[in-house]
Amino acid sequence: MNIVLYEPEMPANTGNIGRTCVATNTRLHLIEPLGFKLNEKAIRRAGLDYWPKLDVTVYSDYEEFLERNPGAKIYMATTKAPQVYTDVAYEPDCFIMFGPESRGIPEEILLENQENCVRIPMWGDIRSLNLSNSVAIVLYEALRQNGFDHMQMSGKLTRYEWK
Repeated sequence: MNIVLYEPEMPANTGNIGRTCVATNTRLHLIEPLGFKLNEKAIRRAGLDYWPKLDVTVYSDYEEFLERNPGAKIYMATTKAPQVYTDVAYEPDCFIMFGPESRGIPEEILLENQENCVRIPMWGDIRSLNLSNSVAIVLYEALRQNGFDHMQMSGKLTRYEWK
């Protein structure tokens, strides 16, 4: 799986998303400009000691991302999509793109990919969910659809044992 952040603005969100990517063996793709530096303390704090284990690639712009990932199946998460994120079948090597916190993926890009745009349903006039929460919701649905391939499926208690 691949998570793509188009021009992310908040280092704490990107750090949290990086930690989620490490926990799910998912690649993270960052499209510049970024609203922060990758060595910022806020990223390290949110990503904890997971950040060095992250498979991350940075691109100078959207065009470079497309050039370096030819033929990639890209789903675009947006509050503007008519299709719900659970209505599509995610491929194991797909890319799921999210836009910047303040404005989302540009509408020009969405229109070029409208059949692959998905949304998370929300109640009322809420503008959007937190970016790192949105990534986790959609990513885990994609992983579920693919049988949580190679993921640890059982937990272990520290002091006791499950019956």
